[in-house]
Amino acid sequence: MLRAESLPRFCATSSWAGVLAVALFVSLPACSPPEAPETERHPEPIAPSGQHGALREAIQQPIDEAKAARELPEEAARRQRAEIDAQTGG
Repeated sequence: MLRAESLPRFCATSSWAGVLAVALFVSLPACSPPEAPETERHPEPIAPSGQHGALREAIQQPIDEAKAARELPEEAARRQRAEIDAQTGG
């Protein structure tokens, strides 16, 4: 068993108490709850202008054409069903 007399002076009880106090002080932030994250901020939308408007239009044009092309067969199918219903009495 170690005795205080056999230890060097820097290992005396008061030094260990200081080391323990510093260790506890350093470890205290690890025990605190984490800080709340900052709420996510979305950038404000920018109205299309100039080149961005042209880019949007270039992207949107084929989509609009596809929608228009899809409406033609759907309208023809509706007319055909209506004619069939009229002829069959349904």
